[in-house]
Amino acid sequence: MKNISKIFLMLGLLTFVLVGCNKKGDDFVIGIAQLAEHPALDEARKGFIDGLEEQGINFKEDYNNAQGDPGVASQIVQKQISDDVDLIFTIATPVAQSAQQATLDLEKENRIPVLFSAVTDAVDAKLVNSNENPGENITGTLDAAPIKEQLSLFKEIDSSIKNIGIIYNTSERNSEIQIKQAKSLEKELGIKIIDIGVSSINDVAQTLQSKVKEIDGIYTITDNMIASSISIISDIAIENKIITVGAEEAHVKGGILISNGISYYDLGKQTASMAKKILIDGENPKDIPVEKSKNFIKTYNSNTLDSLGIDKDNNVFKNSKEILTEK
Repeated sequence: MKNISKIFLMLGLLTFVLVGCNKKGDDFVIGIAQLAEHPALDEARKGFIDGLEEQGINFKEDYNNAQGDPGVASQIVQKQISDDVDLIFTIATPVAQSAQQATLDLEKENRIPVLFSAVTDAVDAKLVNSNENPGENITGTLDAAPIKEQLSLFKEIDSSIKNIGIIYNTSERNSEIQIKQAKSLEKELGIKIIDIGVSSINDVAQTLQSKVKEIDGIYTITDNMIASSISIISDIAIENKIITVGAEEAHVKGGILISNGISYYDLGKQTASMAKKILIDGENPKDIPVEKSKNFIKTYNSNTLDSLGIDKDNNVFKNSKEILTEK
């Protein structure tokens, strides 16, 4: 009987240890570090949170916004590390880079796992060794847009379009990558890309106004500064009867005519599935490949369409999601 009692006692202790190691309830504390407040990044965060809840992961959220300042982003990450969060979810490249550097400075056994989203090229940003084999304590999802398919929309709407302006933040590496990709398609698509660089939101309106006579269309890429200026860009485009194509759905909600691009909300949910692999299934981030968006959504802004006087029966708008705004 004594031996049986000892066995039950040992089994009980073992169960206690195993349950203690598999964190549930409110034990998970997830740090969320976001570069700036604008619709695309906000949607990524919302999708991530909804995704965690749908998978039954109970957690406490430690959310902080850097308001566009990479220095503040670094401070946010350092604070989350000192608070010993279980995972850091970073939204946008500069924040991901801060989290990567800060966590790599820790002892290997103490490194907090990091997930990123709203990053265009994780290899170029030196976040991972490769998309297939990230290599360290960080992985995540990319917001790379299908640039060729999106630029093709211009000719589908109006075959005479030739010169396409792309306004971008000259300090954002992701934007430079997209400009380069767009220019590589000029000959194939029969277009000319005119890059319009700005260094602050305050420059957007004046700089774009100075170029409107040189361009037939405007393509808005995934750029944090441009995302915060979408309503300004769309207003100028409508005023000058210029067709606009956006890299993602949030641009269309801001007044851009059409997009065949990613949904940052869906991208956030996709990243939440990766969080489950780390927190619940015990997988190591270095063994989880970086993922591209699995879903692309074609949307158009019917208010902008009417303002530009474009025929709604054009084939390009068929099987597309209609978005209404106050414009």
